[in-house]
Amino acid sequence: MSVNTTHGLPFLPGNSFRDTTSVFHRPQTLSYKNGYALPLRPTVGVGHQPLLSEHILQNQMKQLSGEIPTLTFGTPALSPLPEFIPAHVAYDKKVLRFYGYFQQEVLHSPEERLRVRMVEIYYFLEDDSMCVMEPEVENSGIPQGKLIKRHRFPKNQQGEHYHWKDLNLAIDLCVYGTVYRITHCDPFTQEYLESQGIVLNDPEPTPGDHYTICRTEPQRSYITPSDYDHLKQFLSMDRKVLRFFALWDDSDSVYGEKRFVTVHYYLVDDSVEIREVQELNSGRDPFPVLLRRQRVPKHMREDGKSFPSCVLEVSPQDVQEYYSPKDFQVGEELRLMGKRFVLHDCDEFTRKYYEQHHPDILLKPLPLDKKSLQEFKKVIPPYNGFGSLEDTLQNCLSLIPQPPKKDLIKLLENDHKVLRYAAKLDSQNPQDEGRRFILSYFLSNNMVSIFETSRRNSGIIGGKFLEKTRVPKPGGTAETPDYYGPADFAIGATVEVFSHRFVLTDADQYVLSYLESVAEQDQIPEETLSSLRRALGRSKSSAVNYSSEKLPDPATDEASS
Repeated sequence: MSVNTTHGLPFLPGNSFRDTTSVFHRPQTLSYKNGYALPLRPTVGVGHQPLLSEHILQNQMKQLSGEIPTLTFGTPALSPLPEFIPAHVAYDKKVLRFYGYFQQEVLHSPEERLRVRMVEIYYFLEDDSMCVMEPEVENSGIPQGKLIKRHRFPKNQQGEHYHWKDLNLAIDLCVYGTVYRITHCDPFTQEYLESQGIVLNDPEPTPGDHYTICRTEPQRSYITPSDYDHLKQFLSMDRKVLRFFALWDDSDSVYGEKRFVTVHYYLVDDSVEIREVQELNSGRDPFPVLLRRQRVPKHMREDGKSFPSCVLEVSPQDVQEYYSPKDFQVGEELRLMGKRFVLHDCDEFTRKYYEQHHPDILLKPLPLDKKSLQEFKKVIPPYNGFGSLEDTLQNCLSLIPQPPKKDLIKLLENDHKVLRYAAKLDSQNPQDEGRRFILSYFLSNNMVSIFETSRRNSGIIGGKFLEKTRVPKPGGTAETPDYYGPADFAIGATVEVFSHRFVLTDADQYVLSYLESVAEQDQIPEETLSSLRRALGRSKSSAVNYSSEKLPDPATDEASS
């Protein structure tokens, strides 16, 4: 076996190399001729003879030019590849919109069986998602807006989803058990589907909803306003009222009677008001307004009599004429709202108004026999002895008695002002011979309290003998009692307190000074002042007599006991 000595490999097929290339530089492909760059002709290899044009026939030259255009036009330039655009960018904000409806069954309603609800179906081309929206209807009472949120709608149970190729007009779209009928679409959707080669069906009209049609308000009809100047009437007749005194004759009805009423006619808007005259002790509830202020129709149109007036309200179109001041004539009978009224008199302003504006209407007042009102005097029942006289009297004056009012000025001026007298008990019982008392008169509320002083080995416990109360004089009545006052408390006088007789023996120096200061104002008798001067003067000269001693304080004695 021969061996390739150059590479050290056996001389076998595949192990021998023939290197025929001897020039390794990059060849020049352009040559310049007359200042222009021209491609060089390929070098004819060894053993290759150039193809001469004179050896080629004309038909072969046409065939070569037709089959191989590069021989004629050269190698064509390669065009750049188009730029890649993702779907979410190419179809951004491109939405297909379809209009349709679905029918909802209504139960337990006599007015409708099915309700037609309009919807808008949106298909988003960027991610093949869909959503269903319901436009809001005013006062529908149904939650409206987004019915199905945006996502890919399932087409069947095999996991397929709806595509825009599945959508068309006049077809049913079943989504989650609800069948939506697509009726039409917008212009952009129509143009897009037709550009993709989809033939659209003819659009369908949307069926009407019976309940929605019933709720639709009819077209309003307008009435040409009159030329009457209402503003002038308001400015000239404001607060001007015609007042008539009338008699309501209701004797035709069961238990009917005649009542006096007052009819007011307001000139500012031609309205009428009727007020009932409330009589004392009539037994009727205080509802004075018999007819509220309103315009009273006089004549109705003939075409409106067939309608039930008790159900429908009277509109201005149904009234042919309203009552005016010419219809109110004193001395004649007037019929308002089906009731008879006899106008028997009017006030002074009404007379002047008729004399100025309607001189042809004569006012003829009618004399009426009014029932003489019997005066009832309030009789106060006799005093029953419970509580004070003033407090018991409040039960007779009102249903909810109020506490009797007090003289606050007298309470503030004479607060803590007390007239104290020494007294003894005038009794036939020998056990009451040595008992001594202190009688206190409170100037703030004209009350009297009696305190008994304690004496040793007397066998009688001293203390409070009488609470603060008003003491009436003997001989008075329970309804009009006469109470004791400072003018009645003279030294040596006898004071009867609830069948107990007390003889006043002495008094404080403050009693004399206070009575002398108010002698002229309160008309204190001179006998009372003289007795106090004699008693207080005698007490100063005689220190042994009991009356000359200072009167003890009832509060101090009571606290010590």
